[in-house]
Amino acid sequence: MTEVITGAQAMVRALEKLNVDVAFGIPGGTILPLYDPLFDSSIRHILVRHEQGAAHAAEGYAAATGRVGVCMATSGPGAANLVTGISNAYMDSTPVVAITGQVSSALIGTDAFQEADIRGMTFPITKHSFLIKKAEDIVPAVVEAFHIASTGRPGPVLVDVAKDAFTNTTEWTWPIDMNLPGYKPTTKPHSRQVREAASMISDAKQPVLFIGGGIIRSGASDAVASLIKKAPMPVVTTLMGRGAFPDSHELNFGMPGMHGTVAAVGALQRADLIVAVGVRFDDRVTGAKDSFATNAKIIHCDIDPAEIGKNIAVDLPIVGDAALMLADLENNLNERPLSDWSPWVNYLTGLQTKYPTWAGDPQDGIIQPQEVMRRIGELSPPDTIFVTGVGQHQMWSAHFLPHERPNQWLTSGGAGTMGYCVPAAMGAQVGCPDQTVWGVDGDGCFQMTNQELVTCALNKIPVKIAIINNQVLGMVRQWQTLFYNQRYSNTELHTDLVPDFVKLAEAMGCVGLRASTPDEVDSVIEQALAINDKPVVVEFIVSKDAQVWPMVAAGTSNNDIKYARDMAPDWDEV
Repeated sequence: MTEVITGAQAMVRALEKLNVDVAFGIPGGTILPLYDPLFDSSIRHILVRHEQGAAHAAEGYAAATGRVGVCMATSGPGAANLVTGISNAYMDSTPVVAITGQVSSALIGTDAFQEADIRGMTFPITKHSFLIKKAEDIVPAVVEAFHIASTGRPGPVLVDVAKDAFTNTTEWTWPIDMNLPGYKPTTKPHSRQVREAASMISDAKQPVLFIGGGIIRSGASDAVASLIKKAPMPVVTTLMGRGAFPDSHELNFGMPGMHGTVAAVGALQRADLIVAVGVRFDDRVTGAKDSFATNAKIIHCDIDPAEIGKNIAVDLPIVGDAALMLADLENNLNERPLSDWSPWVNYLTGLQTKYPTWAGDPQDGIIQPQEVMRRIGELSPPDTIFVTGVGQHQMWSAHFLPHERPNQWLTSGGAGTMGYCVPAAMGAQVGCPDQTVWGVDGDGCFQMTNQELVTCALNKIPVKIAIINNQVLGMVRQWQTLFYNQRYSNTELHTDLVPDFVKLAEAMGCVGLRASTPDEVDSVIEQALAINDKPVVVEFIVSKDAQVWPMVAAGTSNNDIKYARDMAPDWDEV
């Protein structure tokens, strides 16, 4: 017997069939019809304090679990507030479905109250977007949205639904046959290209495996580990790829790029072959492109063909899923002899030993932010998920936290979105309730989205947030110190404990702690780890002059990296 239900009821039922267990959002006029059947649904809805928080929470949930994150907002300003998170998800290949209400179909294009062309706004920052005006089109759009978001190169998809499509009725039908004739992502790499890659690796004297966030999104970490057992070449990981290969492995030389390790930068610059998998050759990695890896042949594998050759010319393109490509590559290498790479590995190990990542200059009575990261990592459980904002604390976290497993490092890479930390940590904690989640934030970032701690407190989401409080916009101030003659234009936050983050945390229903001296660091971390029934905010007071090193100045060659201020490595004396 045919069942007739509203479009809103059909959407909720479809989300349940797609095994959605949580959605983050805020109701409003045009999406209110959806919230009515959601009231009786098995789906947990978490009422955030700002729609940007909903989008970042959906990102955090997706990045930690590998599942599609869901956020919801009403039309106009509600939908527009999702844009930052949608853009962030697009840059970092995070599978998110954003569901927005729209004014009734007859009013679209009339500048009706709270009307905004959210589909047009997000066209450049989504994999696909739907504008639904009929109730019968809702379920097919939802099913297709989840498929598009989670397959190929993952990313955000928008489903914008007119209010009358929610309220009108339709026949319930399940399952739905998808109609996506133009969407056929290539997952299986071409066997001939993989064989050629194996031949190039066999001939190389100084190869390096360069891996990024695509390894994590494809679940290819085990394939990386297996390949390195067969072909023990040096490995470097992008910021988004931290955890794809264990930091503790002797062949992991860290993160290259603007604030990368000397060894990782040296590995790319002096390689004769770069095997790049799941990376974008971002400008933060390459530095001045005309001097990037000038002696290296480049193999580039990515599931998104648009990325290959976009930034750096390659010698061998391979389109396909990273896990499939690496497994096929290993099989091909079983048939080939490999060169002796030990001199090359020894050279990079020498760089790593001689030029370790700068851990700061200890000052009496002043907390070193690098030491805060180290101790949080050492005192927390091995399966802890670390989430960061953007800035100096992000780079210190990338270097000094332990990165041993995939999906335990969440950060904003491509967009560099301040304010990502708190809501993304919330989403990660919701998705992984049995794991410890630490957010590491700066005092500038924290003041952008800290209101989501109210959401955490009310929903008993026990995230732990470490605020690295240097009372300035630290990374921008560092640039002003180095490149603008110490003219500190509008980077002083003038906090002087205003706001008092401990009191603010308590006012939002959290536990607030503070460490002002080095001997208090372990104590507050241990106190935070002992609290698992509510959010905890821990403020660490550090120097405003703490800086991030190594560093490659923007637009300059990676060869000109400095491992500390005015101190450059001698590439030949190792």
